[in-house]
Amino acid sequence: MLQNGELKIEATFLGTGTSQGVPVIACDCEVCKSKNSKDKRLRSSLLLKINGQNFVIDAGPDFRQQMLRGQVKSLRAILLTHEHVDHIFGLDDIRSYNWIQKHPTDIYAEGRVQVAIKRIFDYVFADYKYPGIPKMKLHLVDDLPFKIDGIKIIPIRCYHHKLPVYGFRVGDLTYITDTNFIPKEEMEKLKGTRILIINALRKENHISHFNLEEALNIIQEIQPEKAFLTHLSHSFGKHNNIQKELPENVFMAFDGLRVTE
Repeated sequence: MLQNGELKIEATFLGTGTSQGVPVIACDCEVCKSKNSKDKRLRSSLLLKINGQNFVIDAGPDFRQQMLRGQVKSLRAILLTHEHVDHIFGLDDIRSYNWIQKHPTDIYAEGRVQVAIKRIFDYVFADYKYPGIPKMKLHLVDDLPFKIDGIKIIPIRCYHHKLPVYGFRVGDLTYITDTNFIPKEEMEKLKGTRILIINALRKENHISHFNLEEALNIIQEIQPEKAFLTHLSHSFGKHNNIQKELPENVFMAFDGLRVTE
């Protein structure tokens, strides 16, 4: 367990792929054809078990599969980094948790993302609510820290090209995805992070994601005990090959990887 004061945190990578996942539909590259399970990547999402409660960061199209595979029987809240399809399109599948837990699911997102949710899932917020629809309770996230059941969560403003997105820090763990720029003042929030999870799409430059070199530069600046690369594309290369090239404290994340220390 990651322990920070009274917090006990266990992180599980539910998905470590890009918006298309890996393998990519109709692709015959060596990564997409790989038989190594570590090269099979669902859309990016992270499960945080904090003091025995389950929190999920992002609920993309693979949310149902991820919850089943991870045997996640309860869900305290969902934190959303931004409104792109690969991060919110699984929200309809919270219905099972609504039924089992007998209350709406708490969804934490900034105002712009809430507008998108209300547009895409308009039937959830309609005056006439069709029986069996998912039930959501939206909570506003801004640049200030907030608490859920006494657990402090620090939003970190990042940029996905020109789109503002949020990363999140809980205790000594920080999660940042779909980002290619972190302002200097927000980098201050990362200091002291022991476990840094950060996107590294591929080796080549990209307009809206860190590449490997850029991610390693952030890691070098923050100096975490361990860093994990996520939101990995098929063009990056095979898991085992890339891992050999990384510094000792940097790891290629893979679906199902659990971080407990």
